[in-house]
Amino acid sequence: MKINLLAFFLLLLLASCDSLSKSKVSKKDFKKDIKLVTTEGTIVLRLYDDTPLSRNNFLSLVKEGMYDSILFHRVIEKFMTQAGERVHADSFQKRKDDLKISEKVPAEITTTHFHKRGALGAAREGDDVNPAREGSFIQFYIVQGRTYTDSTLEIAENRINKMLAYNRVINDPTHKSTFAKYQELIGNRDSRGGEAAKQLKAELDSLAEIEQNGMNPYHYPEAHSEAYKTVGGAAHLDQNYTVFGEVVSGMNVVDKIAEVETNNRDRPKSDILILSTNLIKRQD
Repeated sequence: MKINLLAFFLLLLLASCDSLSKSKVSKKDFKKDIKLVTTEGTIVLRLYDDTPLSRNNFLSLVKEGMYDSILFHRVIEKFMTQAGERVHADSFQKRKDDLKISEKVPAEITTTHFHKRGALGAAREGDDVNPAREGSFIQFYIVQGRTYTDSTLEIAENRINKMLAYNRVINDPTHKSTFAKYQELIGNRDSRGGEAAKQLKAELDSLAEIEQNGMNPYHYPEAHSEAYKTVGGAAHLDQNYTVFGEVVSGMNVVDKIAEVETNNRDRPKSDILILSTNLIKRQD
């Protein structure tokens, strides 16, 4: 087990170094914050050093100006604001291809970072199409959140454990064939809502319920619970999404964005843009 862990961290380090060399990100950039100038005001973000793949990817995109003229395309009040949808898809894709940027960033989910108010996380596709829980290379979200009680935290905690159990099942080689058949069906537009897909989903859910009943459940650390009950956040996302930074100033701007009027798809009715991004000296 120690050998496997050592190999894993070695690969992670090599991947981080490779990402660093390709992206023109330098070590001095790690000591800087990111200034996001939006149509609603300025937000300053700080990235975590113990999520190096996500950090380097985000820094690289900022330095290349990839977030300039990017939309906040999904906004849910008392939950989060999400950005990363491009305005000019063709030119954006060409720049992405020229920079040889990968579509996904490996998951860096830790027990240290959680979805407190102001957390910066990597948006991602669901487990059924993304069992490795890889993050989008460009779409991110900032948590606005809400406050919790002991009872609502218990509900969120159960939701987390349900998701963790399901993820274990679909990544278990024992169930590889079942999951592969299910993925094939939901990938086919004509059959994704069919009876066969529903039956396989029910089978996977049943296996996940058995897994959940037998596993050591996740519990919020006391400090996280206290933060959720006092400051707030999005507690149900923990342990399933990569948190790689946080807001250090401008939460009033996040609140302003989260409160805008949206359509039935949670898209702001008036465009909210990231006008520019740049690295600035930390104000520690």
